[in-house]
Amino acid sequence: MPNTYTQIYIQLVFATKGRESKITNLIRDEIEKYICGIFNNKGQKVLAIYANPDHIHIFFSYKNLQITISDLVKIVKIESTNFINEKKLTLNHFAWQQGYGAFSYGKSQKEKVVHYILNQETHHKKKSFKQEYIEFLNAFEIEFKDEYLFEFYD
Repeated sequence: MPNTYTQIYIQLVFATKGRESKITNLIRDEIEKYICGIFNNKGQKVLAIYANPDHIHIFFSYKNLQITISDLVKIVKIESTNFINEKKLTLNHFAWQQGYGAFSYGKSQKEKVVHYILNQETHHKKKSFKQEYIEFLNAFEIEFKDEYLFEFYD
């Protein structure tokens, strides 16, 4: 009986509600591990993750095609929000903003994307999240309207 084989690499990017800097270095590792667990439980493999204070990058191998990317993001946002709030990891209520970016890559780009994500702290010393996100949209030739982007305050 034939099987289904895939090799799809996706980078997800989404922001905290109001772009508040809620993810401190003290809780970043715990949040990243929890989110990786969600992906693993949904049959996905995280290759790189970095939670910036106000947004997150997740690069994963999209293996379980039984779940849509949209549903996966919804589950990750709901479950991680509940985890953060139940454990009181932030001073005030935590939430993610609506929306996300999903960008696909080929196998030859895998190591470059992993390096990019793991070096977010250095990267954002030179470039704001807004600049970075708009560059992604332009590089992937995604048409967008400013009013439908994340709430940017920088």
